[in-house]
Amino acid sequence: MIGTLINVVTIVVGSLLGVLVGSRLSARLRETIVAGLGLFTLGYGLLTFIDTQNPLVPLGGLLIGAILGEWWRIEDGLEKMGVMLRRAVIRNDAQHEKHATFVEGFVTASLVFVIGPIAILGSIQDGLTGNYEMLAIKAILDGFASIAFASTLGIGVAFSALSILIYQGAITLLSEFFSQFFSTAMMTEMTAVGGLILMAISISSLLALKKIRTGSYLPALLVTPLIVFILETFFGGL
Repeated sequence: MIGTLINVVTIVVGSLLGVLVGSRLSARLRETIVAGLGLFTLGYGLLTFIDTQNPLVPLGGLLIGAILGEWWRIEDGLEKMGVMLRRAVIRNDAQHEKHATFVEGFVTASLVFVIGPIAILGSIQDGLTGNYEMLAIKAILDGFASIAFASTLGIGVAFSALSILIYQGAITLLSEFFSQFFSTAMMTEMTAVGGLILMAISISSLLALKKIRTGSYLPALLVTPLIVFILETFFGGL
């Protein structure tokens, strides 16, 4: 839960800074900072992948996961869920015009921070291994995003930290429960494929080099440990 708690703090602090000084930050400065974070995320993803004991395992998990993700249309589902939730909340609050900006800030920030592969990936890693580095990276990204959101949408952005606490906290606790069923090799290879997904997020969202449907790769987090389990059970290991 440490990673999630760090994430909560950075969102609150970033929101407060956004309300106070966010409007003074130029668009060019924001873009440069995000690009720097993108480069760091790309490098961190590469370092995470290097820990693999057999590169073919995360490759197989990624490809099979991508097939399942596109078959189940996970990326489209995440996007549609975000749009539906935002419309529902904003519409229901339309009668209270004075709260409209607050609600929009809360909903918009919550969807950006919650609906995405890195929230799920980092929370699972934190729960299975106790390693919260990935969530710490997400916390920094969300902190800077909070500054930008709060500068225009107000203090409602800070309350999106509650969504993070509930959502990521639940995934972390659930993963911690299932960690007893994961071998060291399964965790290592799942983390490696997570590094590949992290690099995809960097290339697609932060560096904006090429649009990648990163949500479609989420099944790889389940497929990769399954491949390791099969190899360990029937072939004696990796």
